Amino acid sequence: MWQAISETGTVAETGAGALSDSSFRYSVDLVGLHATCEANYARLMRLFPDYETSNLREFELPTGERVRLDVVERCRYTTLFSVCQRGGEGWLASPRFELRAYHDARMVEVIRFQSARQVKPRYEYPNEDMLMPDEKLQQNAFLADWLSHCLTQGQAVLDITTPRAGTVDAS
Repeated sequence: MWQAISETGTVAETGAGALSDSSFRYSVDLVGLHATCEANYARLMRLFPDYETSNLREFELPTGERVRLDVVERCRYTTLFSVCQRGGEGWLASPRFELRAYHDARMVEVIRFQSARQVKPRYEYPNEDMLMPDEKLQQNAFLADWLSHCLTQGQAVLDITTPRAGTVDAS
């Protein structure tokens, strides 16, 4: 179900087909998005607990894919991470994320997923790129599933703590 809001401000639970009706517009589920971002922060901190002193964490999944977590930028209250999965012989593209961790709020949000552009909180539908109205929420939900998969299936954490060239420390 989707939550939609009419032009008069009435909230209604609708099916996917009802969003094409011009009297309804998608409303961002902030509570759900924040809950997902908070849970993702906890998951990421379990995967990369020493992000403050290390710039890189790598581990392998049972299917042979390698997951790499890089610290790209450190600021006083935020950290920018680059996350990618490599290897394997799947027909899908390997996930690539750019994440911003907000340490004061204990939240992580997807800044970029697969592409080089940032995602907006909501999109009108249909749109030129055929992005869903709740694209940001969907990307953060996918990150939640993917991080959970990494936590349950990840193995052989490698100790690679050498500083990476080009990493910015903006403390």
